[in-house]
Amino acid sequence: MEEEHHRHLKREMTIFDCIRTRRSIRKYKDKPVPWEDVVEVLQAGKYAPFAGNIFNAKFIVIKSEAKRKAIAEASVQQYWMQDAPVYIVVVGEPEKAERYYGTRGVRLYTIQGSAAAIENMLLTAHSLGLGSCWVGAFDEEEIRRICNLPEHVNVQGIITIGYADESPTPPPKYRIEHAMFFEKWWGRIEGPKTGLGWWGPYIKSAVTRTHEHVKKHANRVVAKVREKLKRK
Repeated sequence: MEEEHHRHLKREMTIFDCIRTRRSIRKYKDKPVPWEDVVEVLQAGKYAPFAGNIFNAKFIVIKSEAKRKAIAEASVQQYWMQDAPVYIVVVGEPEKAERYYGTRGVRLYTIQGSAAAIENMLLTAHSLGLGSCWVGAFDEEEIRRICNLPEHVNVQGIITIGYADESPTPPPKYRIEHAMFFEKWWGRIEGPKTGLGWWGPYIKSAVTRTHEHVKKHANRVVAKVREKLKRK
């Protein structure tokens, strides 16, 4: 009952809350993940944007302990991975994109589509009360052997999924004004009309002056009222 309540609260998160509070989880509880949750995570990956709506990715679900250990070993010995009860190996099919987009389809669009699918799955896992982590460091040929992959596909990433057994501290992030420009590289904009963090001091100063003005005016009113009362 408590778990259901927790899941219900998670589902009520706004999309931005979900994005903002998601963390990479590397410690997992010894607790199985319901299959319906795994399917929901996979569905989210399916709905990611792919160039030309060419869905050229496949998702391989790994649950067996032996394969999880082998994949953890092949992922530059990241042994923490094997504590996660479920892996999703995301496989790209670049030839499908190459037919329509040539080299760009292979080198860019397949990677972009797979990355979008991975992010969808990470966010959906978090919304379901699950922990997850995007693993990108691995021996591709060894993963290919473990998962019996054909030569024409490639490994785009591995996702670990399970119930989190840690609450990582939020990492520091750049302020948005440090990550954006206007119209061109290093393009800035004049004036406080942006409402961005640059103008935090300006806005604070304006609010302070307004408060001082209101307080001064209020003091004058109080003084006048007291003067009238004295006359009476």
